[in-house]
Amino acid sequence: MNHLPTSSGSLALTRFPEDPRDQLRAWDAADEYLLRHLEEETGTGLPTGTTVVTGDRWGALTTALAGADGGAGTGGAGEVVQITDSFLGQEATRANLERNGIAPGSVRLLSTQDAPPERIDLLIVRVPKSLALLEDELHRLAPAVHAGTVVIGAGMVKEIHTSTLKLFEQIIGPTKTSLAVRKARLIFCTPDPSLSPGPSPWPRSYELPAGIGTAAGRTVVNHAGVFCAERLDIGTRFFLPHLPQHDGPERVVDLGCGNGVVGTAVALANPQAEVVFTDESFQAVASAEATFRKNLGPDAPAEFRIGDTFAGVEAGSVDLVLNNPPFHTHQATSDQTSRRMFRGAREALRTGGELWVVGNRHLSYHVMLKRTFGNCRVVTSDPKFVILRAVKR
Repeated sequence: MNHLPTSSGSLALTRFPEDPRDQLRAWDAADEYLLRHLEEETGTGLPTGTTVVTGDRWGALTTALAGADGGAGTGGAGEVVQITDSFLGQEATRANLERNGIAPGSVRLLSTQDAPPERIDLLIVRVPKSLALLEDELHRLAPAVHAGTVVIGAGMVKEIHTSTLKLFEQIIGPTKTSLAVRKARLIFCTPDPSLSPGPSPWPRSYELPAGIGTAAGRTVVNHAGVFCAERLDIGTRFFLPHLPQHDGPERVVDLGCGNGVVGTAVALANPQAEVVFTDESFQAVASAEATFRKNLGPDAPAEFRIGDTFAGVEAGSVDLVLNNPPFHTHQATSDQTSRRMFRGAREALRTGGELWVVGNRHLSYHVMLKRTFGNCRVVTSDPKFVILRAVKR
């Protein structure tokens, strides 16, 4: 656990789920820069109404603002609303609020799939990794912004590009940036009520290419921020023609489902399969459901779960798990998520059940799988990717 110093005291903050081996902090220099700026500006006319924080990765900004004098960290009464695409980030926020003696009910926690507040007086945008997600967020929030709204963005220098600033200017209003401090930068945007940016262009759809099995020619629906929103990623493209071919009833989990292409392909190939789509991204699960329904209809059976790996899935209830694990946690490279996924898969699988994993050849998934399952074999590979199979015994 690390401590973030603020003007109202030191905050104890961690990521979620807590792991003593994880040395990564729950905030970075961009969060610190933004909080210092707000503290310096507290007495100079910042609004005191509804504060909305988007993209707050582990709840550091939300916890600091909710714990500051005045509720929103602006010197007067106000409501703090967090909007996030991450279930893990939302759970981290709940835990960090409680850890620091702040009632979780004092903050409204929304997902990117929820309707935003009708009026925003202070908008704080932690710039996301995905430009598409930023575009969608700004379009959704723009109707609630008024001429007096203070809009401040924050990010590391490597996260803020000319295209980032153009989105603020096109959707909200004139934009400028601060000097860089410890490789972090702030964005200041002045709302222009005359702008009419229109609705968000997301979600978007595309057709799957030939040569990938039963899903070829089918439609994929992607909400903003989901991996490879414009075309099928090359890892999944390699995975699809090699998926296990089963007939008859079976329970299959598309773990870290993204836009749901893999689970949808299974359902198309085996209509008796019961497919569970699970991801910690609200945008991903919404995409998976839209993709599945687009191709199999509104009444086809399937489950769509938002949570951490196998949350809510009964132990020993699954026949097959299909997984393309992420190896980044925001900007940090980490195998923590894949380790949790593999351990969760072993618990969820029945005896004889299988975990199939696709990943870059240079990643050590075979080592992790042998440690977790006691076995692992290569199904197939090419110069870039490998498909691995582990069996619960």
